[in-house]
Amino acid sequence: MNFDGLDPGMGEYSASLHGTLDAGLEPSMDPHLNPKLLQGVELYPEGQAVTVPEPVHLMEGIFSELHSVVSEVGIPVTATHFDLQEEMLWMGNHRGHVTSFFGPTMARYSSFQVHATDDIRHIQSLETGVLFLSKCNLRCYTRGGLVMFDYPMEEGADMHSLLMTDNNTLLMGGLQNYVAEVDLNTVQETQKFTVEVPGVAIMRQTNRFFFCGHTSGKVTLRDLRTFKMEHEFDAFSGSLSDFDVHGNLLAACGFSSRGLNGLACDRFLMVYDLRMMRAVTPLQVHVDPLFLRFIPTYTSRLAILSQTGQCQFCEPTGLANMADIFHVNTVGQLLMSFDVSTSKQALAFGDSGGCVHLWSDAPEVSFNDYSRETEFALPCLVDTLPQLDWNHDLLPLSLIPMPLTSTEPLLSDWPTALATPSPRRAPPVDPEILRTMKTVGFIGYAANPRTRPRNQVPYKIKDVEPDYDNYNQVPESPIGRDEEPHLYMVPKKYRKVTIKYSKLGLEDFDFKHYNRTLFAGLEPHIPNAYCNCMIQVLYFLEPIRCLVQNHLCQKEFCLACELGFLFHMLDLSRGDPCQASNFLRAFRTIPEASALGLILSDSDEQTGKARLGRLIQSWNRFILTQLHQETQEQEGPQAYRGASSSCLGSSGESVIGKLFGCEVENSSLCRCGKETVRSSLTLLFTMHYPEQNTQEKTIKEYDFAEILKKSICLEQSTQAWCENCEKYQPTVQTRNIRCLPDVLVINCEVNSAKEAEFWKVQAEVSDIDSVIRKIKIKTKMVFFNFGEEICGMEGITFDTRTEDLRHIWIPATLKMSISKSQGLEISRWSETEELSAAEEAEGASLYDLVVTVPHILDARTGGNLVAHIKVGETYHQRKEGVTHQQWYLFNDFLIEPIDKTEAAQFDVSWKVPAILYYARRNYHTKYDLRIKNPIDASVLLTEASLARKQRKTHATFIPLMVSEMPQAGDLVGLDAEFVTLNQEEAELRSDGTKSTIKPSQMSVARITCVRGQGPNEGVPFIDDYISTQEQVVDYLTQYSGIKPGDLDAKISSKHLTTLKSTYLKLRFLIDTGVRFVGHGLQKDFRVINLLVPKDQVVDTVHLFHLPRKRMISLRFLAWYFLDLNIQGETHDSIEDARTALQLYRKYLELSHGGGNDEVRKVLKGLYEKGRQLDWKVPESDTGDGQGSPKSTRLR
Repeated sequence: MNFDGLDPGMGEYSASLHGTLDAGLEPSMDPHLNPKLLQGVELYPEGQAVTVPEPVHLMEGIFSELHSVVSEVGIPVTATHFDLQEEMLWMGNHRGHVTSFFGPTMARYSSFQVHATDDIRHIQSLETGVLFLSKCNLRCYTRGGLVMFDYPMEEGADMHSLLMTDNNTLLMGGLQNYVAEVDLNTVQETQKFTVEVPGVAIMRQTNRFFFCGHTSGKVTLRDLRTFKMEHEFDAFSGSLSDFDVHGNLLAACGFSSRGLNGLACDRFLMVYDLRMMRAVTPLQVHVDPLFLRFIPTYTSRLAILSQTGQCQFCEPTGLANMADIFHVNTVGQLLMSFDVSTSKQALAFGDSGGCVHLWSDAPEVSFNDYSRETEFALPCLVDTLPQLDWNHDLLPLSLIPMPLTSTEPLLSDWPTALATPSPRRAPPVDPEILRTMKTVGFIGYAANPRTRPRNQVPYKIKDVEPDYDNYNQVPESPIGRDEEPHLYMVPKKYRKVTIKYSKLGLEDFDFKHYNRTLFAGLEPHIPNAYCNCMIQVLYFLEPIRCLVQNHLCQKEFCLACELGFLFHMLDLSRGDPCQASNFLRAFRTIPEASALGLILSDSDEQTGKARLGRLIQSWNRFILTQLHQETQEQEGPQAYRGASSSCLGSSGESVIGKLFGCEVENSSLCRCGKETVRSSLTLLFTMHYPEQNTQEKTIKEYDFAEILKKSICLEQSTQAWCENCEKYQPTVQTRNIRCLPDVLVINCEVNSAKEAEFWKVQAEVSDIDSVIRKIKIKTKMVFFNFGEEICGMEGITFDTRTEDLRHIWIPATLKMSISKSQGLEISRWSETEELSAAEEAEGASLYDLVVTVPHILDARTGGNLVAHIKVGETYHQRKEGVTHQQWYLFNDFLIEPIDKTEAAQFDVSWKVPAILYYARRNYHTKYDLRIKNPIDASVLLTEASLARKQRKTHATFIPLMVSEMPQAGDLVGLDAEFVTLNQEEAELRSDGTKSTIKPSQMSVARITCVRGQGPNEGVPFIDDYISTQEQVVDYLTQYSGIKPGDLDAKISSKHLTTLKSTYLKLRFLIDTGVRFVGHGLQKDFRVINLLVPKDQVVDTVHLFHLPRKRMISLRFLAWYFLDLNIQGETHDSIEDARTALQLYRKYLELSHGGGNDEVRKVLKGLYEKGRQLDWKVPESDTGDGQGSPKSTRLR
């Protein structure tokens, strides 16, 4: 066998078969590695394993990342393989190095060099060893790294795949026109099969055929004995990237030819039925497929993987669903290899940055159904018995092993009478289990909150202690809380606020107790409401508030439009809280938000497992980018269905870009001298902190301005592709900015204990300096032990309290400028001083701190997010009629004015900085801050229904004519029907009363508006059924009249529209000034998410109501006053809206006829009649005196 001379001039990595490396790709360092440690250093080939820093919580049946491992930074992983015999994962890279990892913890087992220059293209495990295929070599090694044999190919061979046909025979194929068969017992070639189409890149086998995938895009089916071609599928016109076979199905993905444009990834998977040997309907997917595998569990699922890391699961004969897309976090790298374990429980992905990602759908994952035990290296056993000093008096004789030969009882064998069993007290039940437990008979059922290891309890059980120890200690942040988290007391106003629900819902909840200002808070009970604080931040930036309220487009789910609607409500509110339900509904439909992990599940929100600090920073980056794209997409004078154009939106540029955008110049300098410069636009910057030497005892002080400058003008060394060297080289990457933004957005990135410690140390050092600066010396002052204690004599006064100056590191004002000679310059500046004329002429600007968003760490609630916002003069002028600026704390619906020093204080033990906003002084003067309502009367005109069958049925409404357009003061009867998305969560107290924990989540399903005057009074002009993409739990048919299928565009016969379309109609009516008449309109407007001025609402539930009495149903009022029997079997919103109008007319008749006294007399008779009938409408008037007063008078 030949173990020598491997050809050093082997061909480069084949880019056409296993993915391509873009020429301009510059992979960044793995986030767990220190880039400074890699400068000019060649990594040891065995690499370094990196585990996930936080605990991994996996949901059964859903794949998610378990571990990530880095072998060699910047060296692409070209092959991955799950060992078929043992619990091991193998990977091979572009430089011929292989590494194995043991078990789901990914502990490194072995690492060795297989080929000096060529990449590893295929890995196959055997009973006794592992096969590694390179371009022109097949080698077999033991799992420990010893060579078993080396089989060189003939000259000119270019192998790409191998296939084990039985235990001792394998086939090898490549770009040549033959497939070689090798006997592993003799390591000799036994046969060579000629193929008609050269380029066998992939091979599979079933009990009927060999399947060969060719680079030309064809898949051939060959006989198992003769290897002759039996069938051929011409799958793709360009090239084949991958295929797999399961049962009677073959699925393939590849590239299609696009003429002069070359090859393009085809988003249709070709699926073939092997029984009929023909193609079935191609499967369209939502990612650019590069790899695919069948993962048969209960069904024949397909896993489709793109080069950028998007992974989609779908059925080969069904429709692909966007909800089944997951994202492999490759940190910007491309995926190069993919494998599935035989147990179908684990997936392995290799990327171009040298990282292997292990995904699993079960916490306890096994790679094989039956794996043999892995042999580990034994430790060196040399003289394990200790030396005994026999002459020592205190030598215990028990160290000498002696056989027990005597039958007498041992002294340690205590009699039963003296040994009392003391069982360990059971730990208390998790409060989360008790809260969610549902009792059936005498058995309680609750979901496992997964706060403790399975079947394990701590050995030492603490005694029950008050306050914090009674709560579940949720590790909501990686920063932690040292050993005693209950010592840190979170101030009450910063704690997570919750709404106490009564039987009346929110009607008797005192929001004024939490907010005594006229600004509107936001309710927190909606899913994904963690972003409430950032919604308030965007609202109090005047250009953003005006931009989104002027923006209107035809997209059904547009975050800019929904923000505009929400900000309009915040403008109208006078201290009452609003809810962002429609905005969050649209937010949940954005695919990018789901891919970034910004959409939380209910379990994560309730248990506090979400890492809110990191999450809100990702949300900050996402919303700025999304608003930039959505407002930039608006073309020319486009508005909604012909409305007036937006005064801020334009096709050329975005206000978001003008406000936050900063032109950035990125240069990459290779050590060969080649420099690449690229320009881009960035909307925010991330803080980068210097590395701290833990061995140094002295604390080095850093100025915030200095750290910020280095974070903006970032310089770092990393491995990147050099076109000149044609390989990965260490490069120095530098970032410089060309202009200053109007608003500087900073993500603090305090996501680990190291960064929190840095922030804490700098704040403590800054505290001493702040105290010294604030001391006014009146007499001579003597200092002793400077740095430890400050002592003074009498006559010293402070102009502020020392406590107010603690934990402040960030300055209130920054001076920033860009010069050609010095570049970017940042320095602290006094908040009360202005720039000189010379400094302004040089381009210097002052930036004031206007927003800080901290993450509040609270073990009892899982933590929350709040915002400190410096509210400007224009907002105070609109709300309160005064002109001043003031800092406020926004904690959902809790709003409280605070001191400016409190906004900059960050005690990282409980208050961790997340986001900072610095605004250029007087920046808003160059923006047009006028709001022109883009909603006009065209929204009320006729529109097409989304339902296919609606055209064949009779319309239930007549749209308004131009001559019927409503005017201010006109009456409009309104009623809405709803469906339930999430059921109410409640618990029964010990006294039998019910306590609502979380209200049911409702969604509007039907909105009806009827004319309130004119010849067509009572005729509806809006009767819209609202299409929903969310799962409906309960249609409430008995109360809403909505049936399953009414909201489905495929089968519905109703006039189906989007929520946005109907919302615009109601907004136009509100802006026009019409008066809405209905029954229980407060709840209707709340679910629709509309804020209507009180003088535009006429609610019959309040008109016919006496103080401290029960509310009366519309059905009983209609029977009593109008002699109408409505809502018999189900509710009809047209009937209810008409009835409410008639009741209002009746009320006007009573009040005009006899005044308030007459109305009160009638209402007393109403309540008396209701008590007699137990508020139930009689089925029919039988002459027994139970008829309505109107029918009685007619007799």
